[in-house]
Amino acid sequence: MRLSLQKKLAAQVLKCSQKRVVFDQDRLDEIKEAITKADIKNLISSDAIKEKPVRGVSRVRANKRKLQKSKGRRSGHGKRKGKKTARLEPKRDWMNRVRLQRSFLKKLKDKYLDTKTYRNLYRKVKSGYFRNKRHIKLYIKEKELIKKQG
Repeated sequence: MRLSLQKKLAAQVLKCSQKRVVFDQDRLDEIKEAITKADIKNLISSDAIKEKPVRGVSRVRANKRKLQKSKGRRSGHGKRKGKKTARLEPKRDWMNRVRLQRSFLKKLKDKYLDTKTYRNLYRKVKSGYFRNKRHIKLYIKEKELIKKQG
């Protein structure tokens, strides 16, 4: 049973693609006899001919990618554009480093450092003497600045 004319007419009436026109399988005989747009309109109103919804672009892959990025994945060398300083400005980097070092010194101050040593190290942090927290630990160990318990 060829219904290509009916499909074409229905597509014109519904203002959509022929792919999106669906016929009711139980009423194919009725649809076959429809040869004018008026006949097609009647069949559409009586739900013998329907229009499939528009297919959108799936967000599944995009959402999966977003989840991975939120976990800190997908940020390797190949994904980066711009200099290191463009991704994290030098001032922000400096602030993060200094804050970390100062908080580390505060923790040590209560138990292991006397006030004079603490102030000395604090000034060194301010002047950018230490690269990171590990560098401070190394410096303290080498200079034996931890106060004696007792």
